[in-house]
Amino acid sequence: MTDAAEHISMDMEQFRSMLLDSVGVGLAVVEQETFGVLLHNAMFGEWFPDIVSGEVSFTDLLPKFDAELVKQRIAQGESWKCEAEVKPKRRAISLAVEFVPADGAGHGEIMVQCQNISKIKELEYMIESYSKMIERQNRDLKKEKERVEKLLLNIMPQQVYEEWKEFGVTTPQRFDSASVLMLDFVGFTQMAISQDPTKLISELNDIFTAFDRIVEQFGCERLKTIGDAYVAVSGLPEANPDHARNIARVALRFVRYLKRRNENSEVEWNCRVGINTGPVIGSVVGVQKYVYDIFGPGVNLAARIEAVCEPMEILVGEGTYTQIQNEFRLSDVGEHEIRGFGSQQLYRLDGDFTPANDSI
Repeated sequence: MTDAAEHISMDMEQFRSMLLDSVGVGLAVVEQETFGVLLHNAMFGEWFPDIVSGEVSFTDLLPKFDAELVKQRIAQGESWKCEAEVKPKRRAISLAVEFVPADGAGHGEIMVQCQNISKIKELEYMIESYSKMIERQNRDLKKEKERVEKLLLNIMPQQVYEEWKEFGVTTPQRFDSASVLMLDFVGFTQMAISQDPTKLISELNDIFTAFDRIVEQFGCERLKTIGDAYVAVSGLPEANPDHARNIARVALRFVRYLKRRNENSEVEWNCRVGINTGPVIGSVVGVQKYVYDIFGPGVNLAARIEAVCEPMEILVGEGTYTQIQNEFRLSDVGEHEIRGFGSQQLYRLDGDFTPANDSI
């Protein structure tokens, strides 16, 4: 070999070395039987110094490394991959390691290729963290939505809420025939002064909870409570031809419940109940504090009838009487002068000819 040729040969060896060190991956050639390192570039030596020096083996550093399995895969011309975490310096890095059959058939060597996938792992971790955060936020939003829906359903009927949710507004509706129940407790103002407020409100809450169950049982709607007053409706927002019958049964159960409660209660609760059947307008009113309310002479007359009731008495107007007279026991209590409505024929609701099968 001439001096020039020898010089060129040395440059080629240097070039190969530079090429191996500049590819950005760790490369090594290992012996197939012992997996001892025969050749490696600088990056492989930096990442696996203990393997290069022979102090440890691949089995010690690579999870799931099975020498026999790797040999078997290589013998079949297939590669074997795994991931490993090494800490060549102060910071750990993640590597993708692949054992592939080396070119140059007949030598039986294995090429080990290592690629730094720390950035990819960090990105995957960030994506996973964001996904979990979004899932958590979605769960929180769902809970908050359910809580808001529950609150709104306390102040407006389901059908009205669905319209409001879809369109952002509700259309005032006129109901030509609906039944309104107004209940008020006798002497509640004096009770509020004389009774322990915590105990009194607790009892009132128990009673209204029971009333809600009765109202729901007969397909009616608790519209609102105003202090000790309880307002329920039937026949709106969904029309129901049995609205007068249903609201009458609700009133009878209210009174029956209170009578049973008074047998064992320290506080005696007496109510007045007025029922009227007539045209009603229903709508959500308010901008910041929504409330579904009803208006019209049918509502006002129910309130005025309630005001003339005796304790534990249920009075109904002519409109209700006409619709339920054949199914309920009613007593004519004569004409009463009702403010704003003149003389009105009223009837006392005494009972039901065909009591409903209920447990309250």
